[in-house]
Amino acid sequence: MIIIDDDVSTREALHSLFRSVHLRTELFASPHQFLESRQIDVVSCLVLEVRLPGMSGIDVQRQLAATGIRIPIVFVTAHGDIPMAVRAMKAGAFDFLTKPFRDQDMLDAVTMAISHDRRRRDAERFAAEMQTLFETLSPREREVMTLVASGLLNKQVAARAGLAEATVKIHRKHVMRKMGASSLAELVRMAEIIGIHLPTLGGASQPDAHSIVLIGSSGGTDMPGLPHVRPNPPTRTWASPSRALA
Repeated sequence: MIIIDDDVSTREALHSLFRSVHLRTELFASPHQFLESRQIDVVSCLVLEVRLPGMSGIDVQRQLAATGIRIPIVFVTAHGDIPMAVRAMKAGAFDFLTKPFRDQDMLDAVTMAISHDRRRRDAERFAAEMQTLFETLSPREREVMTLVASGLLNKQVAARAGLAEATVKIHRKHVMRKMGASSLAELVRMAEIIGIHLPTLGGASQPDAHSIVLIGSSGGTDMPGLPHVRPNPPTRTWASPSRALA
């Protein structure tokens, strides 16, 4: 926990509050003290007074964003207004509390902010691990992974990449092993996390009606939120309603 407030009584009160729930805190009387300190890169939350002499809390928020520091911020102030709160929230603040605030409101806001920061860091760590694994693939394996993740069958990947289907199967096996993917759905999820640009499927190489990858979490997937493959019912046309109902 990091607290920046020029009011001594507020700093001490927050320090006591957070210590009561076993949260370690660092106290700063000004933004300059905080910005000049050695900032430890751990799961945390910043409780920040909006109105500070010299440099406002909004200025601190802007400077942290500019330097890529994404610590969640809970703003506090005794002189806030709606435009100020809106501006802070639009810039990414996690919460905005007016003084005097209830201890429980502060604890709730900080608890949620810390949980959010932990999830963000976990997601970024996982994405970095996936990127590292992706970089171990050969250029051809990366191409095959991209095409497979876009929903193409092996024979369609072969046509796109100018390879034999048997060769595609070998590359696909290597990709699954190197990426640590146990299923196509997991491989697609990895591609999305890494940010691989999946090609637009069209023309003769477009998957047939029984190989379209649908992205979503509805309808019986065994891995919520992951892509799953479903058959697409064939389309039939009739010349008139009477023939369609016959």
